[in-house]
Amino acid sequence: MKFSLSVAMNPVDQLTELARTAEECGFSSIVLPDSLFYSEEVSANYPYTPDGSRFWTEETPWVDPLVAAAAMGAVTERIGFYTSVLKLGSRNPVLLARQVNSAAALTGGRFGLGLGVGWSPEEFEWCGAPYERRGKRVDEAIDVLRLILDGGMVEYHGDFFDFGKLRMSPTPPSRVPFYVGGHTEVALRRAARVGDGWSSAMMKLEDLRTTITRLAELRAERGRAEEPFEIQAVCVDRFGLDGYREQAEIGVTDVITMPWVFDGLGFDAELAAKQDSLRKFGAEVIAKF
Repeated sequence: MKFSLSVAMNPVDQLTELARTAEECGFSSIVLPDSLFYSEEVSANYPYTPDGSRFWTEETPWVDPLVAAAAMGAVTERIGFYTSVLKLGSRNPVLLARQVNSAAALTGGRFGLGLGVGWSPEEFEWCGAPYERRGKRVDEAIDVLRLILDGGMVEYHGDFFDFGKLRMSPTPPSRVPFYVGGHTEVALRRAARVGDGWSSAMMKLEDLRTTITRLAELRAERGRAEEPFEIQAVCVDRFGLDGYREQAEIGVTDVITMPWVFDGLGFDAELAAKQDSLRKFGAEVIAKF
C-alpha cells in the first residue's frame, strides 16, 4: 500500500514545503488537482457531491498542476507527482503533450498523468473545445498523448485531431503512466482499455469494492488482468491502520489522503500545523503499514 498526499485547494505558497515534508514522512506521491476557473454559473451539476454543488468558491486557489509538479519536483528528490485528475476534454492534446513532457523531464520521470473528461460545459466552450462528443474526443486525445509522449517522429489523422510528422524532445526519461478517473461505466471501460490505473473521487468503501471488482472484470475482458494497475482511492468512511488495511484488502494500492483534516485543520491552516499532521501520519500510519 502506498500513501499519497492531496494538496487540493491549499495556498500556493505552501506547496513546495508540503512536498518536502511529505517526502520526509514517506509519502509516495503528491496528488495535484485541476480546475481551470470558477464560473459564476454552471450549466451542469458537479458529479461528486450529493446535491451537485461545488464545495469550493471563487476565492479557492488552484495552481496549474503541471507547473506545480515542476516547482515541487525542483525541491524534492524521490517523491512522485500525478494529477487527479486533469480535465482533458477542454485541452488540446498536442500542446498538453509538450507540457507533460516538460513536467516529466523536470522531475526526472517522477510524473504521472491522471486524466478525465471534465464536467463543466463552460470549461469546454470557453477554452474553445466542443462539449458535444466529448467522450470520443477525449479517447482520441489520449491516443495522441500516448503517441507523442512515447517518442519518435509521429503523425496522427483522426476525427478530431490531425497533424503531420512531428517529434517532441526530449522524450520523457521514463514512460508517463496514465491514470483514468471517473465513476461511470464509460470511464471504467476507458481505464480498463488504456489506463495504467484508475483514480477515484470521494467514495465509500463498499462503492469502491464494487467499482474495483468491475474494473477487474473489464480488464480481464481485454486480456489485461495480469498487467500492473494502480487503484488510487479517496475513501471517505475507512481511516486509521484498520481502515487502510480494509482498503488494501479490496484492492486499493494507493490511498489519497490529507492528514491535517483528521486533526481538524482546514485548507487555510498554517503551514507548520499541516507539517505536524504529516509527521504524525508518517509515524503512526506509513511507518507501521
